[in-house]
Amino acid sequence: MTILFHELRRGRAAFVVWTGVIAFMIIICMALFPEMKEQMAGVNALFANMGSFTAAFGMDQVSFGEVMGFYAIECGNILGLGGAFYAALLGISALAKEEKEHTAEFLLAHPIARFSVIMQKLSAVFVQLLVMNLLIAAVAAVSFQMIGESMKTEEFLLLHGAFLVMQIEIAGICFGISAYIRSSGLGIGLGLAAVMYFLNIIANISDQADILRYVTPFAYAEASDIVAECNIDGRLMGLGILYMAAALTAGVVYYRKKDIAV
Repeated sequence: MTILFHELRRGRAAFVVWTGVIAFMIIICMALFPEMKEQMAGVNALFANMGSFTAAFGMDQVSFGEVMGFYAIECGNILGLGGAFYAALLGISALAKEEKEHTAEFLLAHPIARFSVIMQKLSAVFVQLLVMNLLIAAVAAVSFQMIGESMKTEEFLLLHGAFLVMQIEIAGICFGISAYIRSSGLGIGLGLAAVMYFLNIIANISDQADILRYVTPFAYAEASDIVAECNIDGRLMGLGILYMAAALTAGVVYYRKKDIAV
């Protein structure tokens, strides 16, 4: 467990920054709702006539005038995109940073199996994502109380659960990729998360691109769909978990035999 705790200490600054920024933005966003509530009828009418733009962000599924609809669209995008970027950064740097920072020789010279190193690093990634999402969910729940609005508990829990699984999938895929690279994969991780986000937008805009929903984890974490239907698409989530498992397996198998640069 030494490596696990070391990784948690090593990443605590980034954890605090990402968690704090996302939580702060959600609080600010929710604080604006009472002032905007009276104007939402006109906003809903405006968005309803914006065609593809409306569908792209799921604004045809929920109402801005209702607090859960507002939370799904505004705060959902903050946590969805911010969480995905953080997950990608955690995963893509987990293994590659040892070679990039020339610490691999010190780490792998210890009497510990390489597989154990991999599993402890992966566990550290997942623990950070879990704790971040729990803290943000708690802050979000408090923000409802701050503005005097009641949240729909089931939809709220489903929404945050979907975001957590989405982030774990992205982190897992990036972790697998991390085994194959020797330098900073910052661009690869952020680029992958951004591409997945825009693939979901394209799938929302065009029925002909519906197949893209089977590729991107943002499809089953679509906040407006979850709040409107009170349901998560289990097929898409299952596919996402399979993609992650395949990437992790490929990465672990390769890294166990890889010649580590020191």
